[in-house]
Amino acid sequence: MGQMDAGMKNELFREEEMDDDDESPSERQIVVGICAMTKKSKSKPMTQILERLCKFDYIDVVIFPEEVILEEPVEKWPLCDCLISFHSKGFPLDKAVEYAKLRNPLLINDLNMQYFIQDRREVYRILQEEGIDLPRYAVLNRDPDNPEECNLVEGEDQVEVNGEVFHKPFVEKPVCAEDHNVYIYYPTSAGGGSQRLFRKIGSRSSVYSPESSVRKTGSYIYEEFMPTDGTDVKVYTVGPDYAHAEARKSPALDGKVERDSEGKEIRYPVMLTAMEKLVARKVCLAFKQTVCGFDLLRANGHSFVCDVNGFSFVKNSMKYYDDCAKVLGNMVMRELAPQLHIPWSIPMEAEDIPIVPTTSGTMMELRCVIAIIRHGDRTPKQKMKMEVRHPLFFELFEKYGGYKTGKLKLKKPKQLQEVLDIARLLLVELGQHTDCEIEEKKSKLEQLKTVLEMYGHFSGINRKVQLTYLRNGKPKASSEEEDSKKDGPSLLLVLKWGGELTPAGRVQAEELGRAFRCMYPGGQGDYAGFPGCGLLRLHSTYRHDLKIYASDEGRVQMTAAAFAKGLLALEGELTPILVQMVKSANMNGLLDSDSDSLTDCQQKVKARLHEIMQKDQDFTEQDYQKLAPTGSPSLVNSMKVIENPVKTCDKVYALIQSLTSQIRKRLEDPKSADLQLYHSETLELMLQRWSKLERDFRMKNGRYDISKIPDIYDCIKYDLQHNASLDLEDTRELFRLSRALADIVIPQEYGINRAEKLDIAQAYCVPLMKKIQLDLQRTHEDEAVNKLHPLYSRGVMSPGRHVRTRLYFTSESHVHSLLSIFRYGGLLNEEKDQQWKQAMDYLSAVTELNYMTQIVIMLYEDNNKDPSSEERFHVELHFSPGVKGCEDEETIPLGFGFRPASSENEDKKPNQGSLEDLSQDEPDQALQVSDPINIQRRSPMIRNRKTGSMEVLSETSPTHSAKGCTSHRLFISCSRQSPEIKPASGLGFEGCSMVPSIYPLETLHNSLSLKQVDEFLNSVCESNSEVQAKTMKALSGLFASQSQISLYSPQQPLSSSGSEASLRPPSQPLWHGSIPSSAVSSAGPSSPITESSGLNFSFSE
Repeated sequence: MGQMDAGMKNELFREEEMDDDDESPSERQIVVGICAMTKKSKSKPMTQILERLCKFDYIDVVIFPEEVILEEPVEKWPLCDCLISFHSKGFPLDKAVEYAKLRNPLLINDLNMQYFIQDRREVYRILQEEGIDLPRYAVLNRDPDNPEECNLVEGEDQVEVNGEVFHKPFVEKPVCAEDHNVYIYYPTSAGGGSQRLFRKIGSRSSVYSPESSVRKTGSYIYEEFMPTDGTDVKVYTVGPDYAHAEARKSPALDGKVERDSEGKEIRYPVMLTAMEKLVARKVCLAFKQTVCGFDLLRANGHSFVCDVNGFSFVKNSMKYYDDCAKVLGNMVMRELAPQLHIPWSIPMEAEDIPIVPTTSGTMMELRCVIAIIRHGDRTPKQKMKMEVRHPLFFELFEKYGGYKTGKLKLKKPKQLQEVLDIARLLLVELGQHTDCEIEEKKSKLEQLKTVLEMYGHFSGINRKVQLTYLRNGKPKASSEEEDSKKDGPSLLLVLKWGGELTPAGRVQAEELGRAFRCMYPGGQGDYAGFPGCGLLRLHSTYRHDLKIYASDEGRVQMTAAAFAKGLLALEGELTPILVQMVKSANMNGLLDSDSDSLTDCQQKVKARLHEIMQKDQDFTEQDYQKLAPTGSPSLVNSMKVIENPVKTCDKVYALIQSLTSQIRKRLEDPKSADLQLYHSETLELMLQRWSKLERDFRMKNGRYDISKIPDIYDCIKYDLQHNASLDLEDTRELFRLSRALADIVIPQEYGINRAEKLDIAQAYCVPLMKKIQLDLQRTHEDEAVNKLHPLYSRGVMSPGRHVRTRLYFTSESHVHSLLSIFRYGGLLNEEKDQQWKQAMDYLSAVTELNYMTQIVIMLYEDNNKDPSSEERFHVELHFSPGVKGCEDEETIPLGFGFRPASSENEDKKPNQGSLEDLSQDEPDQALQVSDPINIQRRSPMIRNRKTGSMEVLSETSPTHSAKGCTSHRLFISCSRQSPEIKPASGLGFEGCSMVPSIYPLETLHNSLSLKQVDEFLNSVCESNSEVQAKTMKALSGLFASQSQISLYSPQQPLSSSGSEASLRPPSQPLWHGSIPSSAVSSAGPSSPITESSGLNFSFSE
C-alpha cells in the first residue's frame, strides 16, 4: 500500500537544513489554495493534513472562504501557486474552472475531469478505455418526456437492456453519481425482492424491500452483481504511487453500519495486491485526480472497480495524515521550488522495516477449520408421482429441452405456473365432459393443483416438478397407481414439496453459527466482551478466508445463510446474506447427490434390507448377523425394541390409522376446523400428509413398503415437536416404534457391512473428500489471499495470523457417507489407538444423525517445529450428532468432551489441545473480570462424566474431571425457547414452537498428523477410480467459478463454552441479565450445570 517513490518515505521535513536560508529575501513562500465548500475545507481530515503541510518551511496554506467562492467574481479570489479544488454538493465548478484559466496555478486535482466524475456513464467509459476491469454493464437512457420508449425488457428473473441480458442478482445504479439510491435485485430462487442502498442515515446504509421489479423512470446503469465476501474495499490514492486501502462491511449485506465506541464506521486497513496497486495508479492518472477515492470489489480472485468518487481523504488514520501531507508537500516542492528558486532536494531515507509477527510459547496456531454440516429442522418432505400423457405436458417437456437427457427439473416460478395452468385446464375439461380423452386421474390432478396453489405465490425454494420420459409407459403399478392399460410413451411427473427450513431450523442454524465463533482465538477492541469476537475481528480484518458452500436445495442454502448470519453477527433478512455469502455447490456432486441414480450396491443393499424387514417372525441370531454385522449397539438396541419387524409395522400402521381418524374428528369439530398449525399448516394439510402415508405404507399385496419408514418417522418427529398442542393420542408410541424402525433402515441404506458402507460412501463423497484435501493443503502459504498491512494495523496485534474456514452445508446422505469413510476407511487402527477405539464406540452408539449434525476438522500449526517435520501440522477431528431428539435424555451416548487434554500433554503447562492461548498477544482479554475467584466459584459449566478443557472461557481451561458430580439440567429437552422468540400464550403459532438445543461437539481424535490425514484421503479417493473423472470435473468447475463466500467460521459446539452463560449462577435462566441478546450465545447450556459444592478448579494462566 504505502509503496511511494523512495523520495516519499517516512519523510522528516528536514527543517534543520533550511534554517540558514530563512533571512534571504529573494525566496518567497509557495501558496497552496484550498477552494472547496466549508464543510469539506474545514473537515477533520483536511485540517489534520493542512497542519502537517504547513510544517514544510516554504509552504503557506490559504483557505478560500465559502462566501467568496459563491458570491465574488473569480478576479477577486485569493491568489495561489497551487490549487486544491474539488466539487461537492453546491460547489460552483464552472467558476473554479474559470479561476484556473485566469491564474493558471498548479492543479492537484484536474477540474474539467470532475464533470465526468459526476456521471457514472462517463466514469465507466473512462475505466473501460483504460482497460480497467469493471463489472459487465449496460446503460439504459430514458427520455424524461416519454419514459416508456426505452430498450428494456423485464423478465421475472432477468432484465434485457439494449439486447444484453442480466440475470438476477444484478445492480441498478442511477447515472448521476450524486444519487446514491443503488438497488440490488435478488433472484426468486433466493427469495426475490431487492436491497435498497442509500447514503448512510444513522446506523443504516440499506434496507431490504419485497419489490422485485425495476424502476420505471430515470436513466440507469445495469450491471452484474459481484459476489464478494461481504466487504467492500475503499482505496484512497495520493498521486500515482501511493494508495491507502481499507475495508468496510458491504452496505448490501444487512444494511447495518458497524460503528466503534466513538460512533465512527468501523473500517480496517488492507493490503493491496500488485495488480490492485496498478489499478490505483491507472485510476489516479486517467481521471487526473492526485487525491482520489474509488471502490474495489474483490470477487472470484479478481478485482473490479465499481465506482470512482474523486477527491476524498481517509478518516481518522494518523499514519495516512502523515503520509498524505508528506506526498503532497514533496509534490508541490518538486514542481514549484525550481521555478521559485527555492533550494530543495527530495529527501531520501531507509526502506520501511517489515514487521514480522511471531507467536510465542509452544502454543499451536489455528490455521484451518473445515466443517460439514447437515441442514436444520425442516417441514416433512412430500412427493407425489403420476403418469401423464396429455399433449400439453409433452409440449412443456419439449419447450424446456427435456428430450436432450430424457429428464427435466422445473423449479422456476414461471415453469411451475405453466404446470399449474395445464392442471387447471384439464380439471375444467374433466368437469365439463366426464367421457373426454383425458387420461390423467382427477384426484392426482387436484392434488397437483392444490400443492402448486399452496402458498399463494411461487418461490422456487419450496416446490419442484420433475418430468421423466418413459418410452413405453410406466413399467409397474406402484401402490398409488391403478394399472393403466395404455401403451406408447408417457411422462412420469414427480411433484416434490415441503422440506423447507422451519423458523426453528433458522434459529438452530443461527445459534450454531454464533457458538462456532468461539472456536476462534482472541477477541479485543470494539467487540470485547462478547463471545467469539476473535472471529469477527479476524474476518473484518481480512485475515479470515471464509467460503461457504451449500447444495442447491432451498433448506440447505437457507441453513447456510442463517449460520452465516450468526457467525458474522449480521442482521436482517436471509436473502441478501444468501446471495452474497453462500456459494451454491451443485457442482457435479460436491454436495448434491442424484438421489434418482442409486448405485448398484445401494440397490442390492435396499433389496436385502427389505427382505429381512418383511419376515413375520422375531429377529433370529442369524438376522442380527445379517443386519448388524458391525455389531453397532444402536442397531442392536433398535432390533431388540422391534423383535418382529412385520408385527411392529402392523402396530405402526394401526397407529397411523388411529392418528388419521383423530384428525378427521378434529376437522368435524367446528372449534378446531380452522386451527392454524405450526408454519401455517392446516389440519386439512396435516390429514393429507398422514393419509398419503397410510395409503402408501401398506401395499395392495398386504406387505409393507419399507422405504416409507423414514417418511413416517420424519412426520411424527415433526408433529411431536411442533404440533404437540393438538394432544393427539398415542403419538409417543408411534414415535418410539417408527424411530426404532428408522434407526435400522436409515443408516443401513448406506450399506450393511463395512465393505458396502465404504463403497456407497465413496460414491457420494469422493468429490468432497478431494476438496477437503485441497483445503488442508492450501493452508501453508497463501500469498493471494487478503492480508493486513502490518504498518497500519494498530490494535490488531498479530497481523500475520490468517485462518481459512470452509463450511459445507449438505443433506443427510453426505453426512452419513463422510462419517462412514472416517469410520471404515482405515484412518487409524482401533486395536492400537485407544482414543480412536473410544471414538468408534461412541459413534456406533449414536442412533441418528439429526438436523445440524456436524463433522469438524481443525488444522493447527506448531511454529516451533521444523517446517518439514510431521509434527509441524496437527489435525483434530470433532463430531456432533446435531439437534437433540424429543426423548433423548436417557439414551444419549457420552463422548469425552470437546478437545480433552491428551494424556501426554497433561504435565505440560499449556494444554496443547486447547485453543491457541492468546493472552500474551491480545492486551485486553475478551472478558475483563475483576474478581477471578468469583468466576471459579460460580461458573462451572461441566458436562457430567467428562473432562472438558474448553468449557469456561477460551482464555481459561479448567483441568478437572467432574465424574461424580450430581447435576441438574436447566431445561427439559425440547422445551427450551429460543431467546429471540417471546413465549406466547397459545402454542402452535409460527415461530412459537420449541427449539431443541444441539449437542456439543465431541472430539473423536486430537493428535493426528497432517501427513496421516493426507495419506488416508489419498487412499480413500484412489480406491474408487470410476468416481475420479467426475471429481476432477467437479473440482475444475469449482475453481472456474470461484464465486465463493469468504466468511470466517469457528467451530464450537452449542454448549455454554465461551458464552456468558458460563459466568452466570446456575439458578438464573440463560437469557436474563444485562447482556444484550445479540451477544448471548443463545445456545443455552445443553450440558448440565454442576452445583458448586466443594469443587476445586485450577485455571491455567
